[in-house]
Amino acid sequence: MARGVLHRTENGVSWITLDRPEAMNAVTRDQRERIITLLADASADPDVRAVVITATGKGFCAGADLRGESAEASATGDPAPRNLAPGNPEPADSAPGSSSAAGREHVPGSSSAAGREHVPGSSSAGGDPSPANSGSSSAGARERVPGDVARMIRLGAQRFIAAVLDCEKPVIAAVNGTAAGIGAHLAFACDLVLAAESARFIEVFVRRGLVPDGGGAYLLPRLVGPQRAKELMFFGDALSAADAERMGLVNRVVAADELERTARGWAERLAHGPTRALALTKQLVNASLDVDRASAFAAEASAVEIAMTTRDANEGVAGFVERRAPEYRGR
Repeated sequence: MARGVLHRTENGVSWITLDRPEAMNAVTRDQRERIITLLADASADPDVRAVVITATGKGFCAGADLRGESAEASATGDPAPRNLAPGNPEPADSAPGSSSAAGREHVPGSSSAAGREHVPGSSSAGGDPSPANSGSSSAGARERVPGDVARMIRLGAQRFIAAVLDCEKPVIAAVNGTAAGIGAHLAFACDLVLAAESARFIEVFVRRGLVPDGGGAYLLPRLVGPQRAKELMFFGDALSAADAERMGLVNRVVAADELERTARGWAERLAHGPTRALALTKQLVNASLDVDRASAFAAEASAVEIAMTTRDANEGVAGFVERRAPEYRGR
């Protein structure tokens, strides 16, 4: 199991928890691969009927931790970028406790190490190495060639976000703190988003001279429209949980000590629902903005026909006729 990912299944709910609070839960390659596997497992396991993604500590996910990317790249012969933030001369893999520990930077108004957070464009960039450093490589690594960065993004950040979108079970994000870069996109890719009052969402790619990756330019316009999406991406200002809720990025904001309880209630409610109908509904909604009306209606008709062949559909109708609550089995 990848260090930094906790997993348990309770009452039909797969709980996936990022557990690197000392790094504001910046996600490593191993963590990313573990989460992708867990989401695929959730799709295939009939006993799992909903998923919750959350984190420990004060941060949800501050981006991608490229220290792990660099080490693994050296071992495999892939290009190993120098993990330097644009304009920052200090290496991101400095020892913890130094002024550049884990590539963190001070939050305005904070002077303690605990108050630092990863930001995209540093060692916790959105998902892949900065183009500013694409010309350099560590000893023993092959020279980067055109297409390397695009390939790394496809196989890394984009594949990570696609795993959430393609999961056949409903996925809830329980955002306990800062979600920046790929961390924000991880939350936005989930079907439902709960956020603690202290949560913040930050799109700082352009502020670092980078282009949003991990599906940001795909997800945000679909959630808030092109104009709002460009405002968030162009300026990269921190968005409070309350503002995110008003814009439609978050379903509900709750007190920090109510976040897990609320996520559990929502997830277990979904886990007791008609699992196949939920999966088909998710697929229809996710595809709705990419197809024309005729194609959308055809997909809807096919989904309705598929759903009507399930045992849960029969149980739903029986419950209605018999004036009782249906007991769905996810079949």
